[in-house]
Amino acid sequence: MTQATSPSEQQKRGAFTRFLDTVEWLGNLLPHPITLFALFALGVIVASGIASYFGLSALDPRPGGEMIEVVSLLNAEGLQRIVTGLVSNFVGFTPLGTVLVALLGVGIAERSGLLSAAMRGLVMNAPPILVTITVVLAGVLSNTASELGYVVLVPLAAMIFHSLGRHPLAGLAAAFSGVSAGYSANLFLGTVDPLLAGITSKAANLIDPAYEVGAEANWFFMMASTFLIATMGTLVTTFIVEPKLGKYDPKEASIDLSEQKIESLSPLEKKGLIGAGLSFLALAALLAVTVVPEWGILRHPETGEVAGSPFLKGIVTFIFITFAIPGYVYGRITRVMRTDKDVIDAMSDAMSTLGMYIVLVFFAAQFVAFFGWTNFGSIFAIKGAEFLQNVGLTGPAVFILFILMCAFVNLMLGSASAQWAITAPIFVPMLMLIGYAPELIQAAYRIGDSVTNIITPMMSYFGIILAVAARYKKDIGLGTLIATMLPYSMVFIVGWTAFFFLWVFGLDLPVGPNAPTYYTP
Repeated sequence: MTQATSPSEQQKRGAFTRFLDTVEWLGNLLPHPITLFALFALGVIVASGIASYFGLSALDPRPGGEMIEVVSLLNAEGLQRIVTGLVSNFVGFTPLGTVLVALLGVGIAERSGLLSAAMRGLVMNAPPILVTITVVLAGVLSNTASELGYVVLVPLAAMIFHSLGRHPLAGLAAAFSGVSAGYSANLFLGTVDPLLAGITSKAANLIDPAYEVGAEANWFFMMASTFLIATMGTLVTTFIVEPKLGKYDPKEASIDLSEQKIESLSPLEKKGLIGAGLSFLALAALLAVTVVPEWGILRHPETGEVAGSPFLKGIVTFIFITFAIPGYVYGRITRVMRTDKDVIDAMSDAMSTLGMYIVLVFFAAQFVAFFGWTNFGSIFAIKGAEFLQNVGLTGPAVFILFILMCAFVNLMLGSASAQWAITAPIFVPMLMLIGYAPELIQAAYRIGDSVTNIITPMMSYFGIILAVAARYKKDIGLGTLIATMLPYSMVFIVGWTAFFFLWVFGLDLPVGPNAPTYYTP
């Protein structure tokens, strides 16, 4: 028998369903992100002509600042600049090269099976009492190669929970929350770090042409956030989601659960993990020798400091190496990679998955370049900063609104790079003008960009998660899955935002190595 629901409960569910339908409708109105950037680039050209005609301008508030006027691209000179700059805009777009290089190393580690084996080993060997927190933690760590989190960890977590007599959808939800709502948090630097840093640098250059944001800009805060997300995800699963799901009835499944098998690590895979671990430790020790001592060759050649050193500037190189070498060692031991051709094939496969990303970058690079050429970024930033000052919203509270805005936009535009490429040229300069550093602004963005991933159908892997959930509950719908994940989003956005304020403004800690909290021109 099914438990009857009261009229008030039905009304609440109806309101929630309408809200979800509205989100999905709004999201479906948006064109593909690539089309969106192409339209934005064209829109900037047209808008620059109109704004220039009406004399839109703003006074640079910095000492000795001059009047900044809109530069029209809707004329002969503008057309010449567009035609001659199209290629350089693309190849000079910082996130392109950094992501390509980093992904070469990740591709080796993924193709060899290292990442999958490490994930399985971490989750399957966890004591029953620690299974939930291990699943969420593994989900967060899988962000270095996010596809594995969705494709490997989420189904595996559901199977493990079922094998322990717990509700499989609780395991799915716990893993999904770590992989997607905890996106960006990690103990290690991944491909998303240089990607966002490159976009942030371009946006910061609208105010300070020499400003550079490194891939390590948010490392400290994201490392600490890893344990925060794992803890919050565990609490939500244990005290909210699992009790709500109740006892699992195998009759609800759409598959024969008796045929499910959890494959433990083979002796060869364990040997490969040991070899990969030792190679990683050797690389870490070698790197430490070049950075830790005062005479380290990767410290700044003039100041002798780590700040501004070749180590920090070349962090993408080290991401590549620390994935590639352990990945190859693991593949060699497990006999997956026998020759140099196997390594080349792994890197080639990694590059082949980036076709759409490269197309997106082409149009995103044009939009960012056009936006900078027209001076729209500087003018909007000045006008926005003046508005914030006039209403008295220049203190830390401005980040609450910023995070909430990013979380809302993320409901309809799920790509982290696409959303940041659109919003960074406006909000990074704006918040810089009221005194906050780009590194801090980027850290706040990453919170908003993460927490609503799990409740929007616009997220690219949402269909995969729904398909996995349908194995255990054949009549599950979109609304049921989102309702299951909603408590994670609510707790994460409150808890993570509070932690951000405690970390930055309470404890006065930097979000990353040599990352300032405040911007001083």
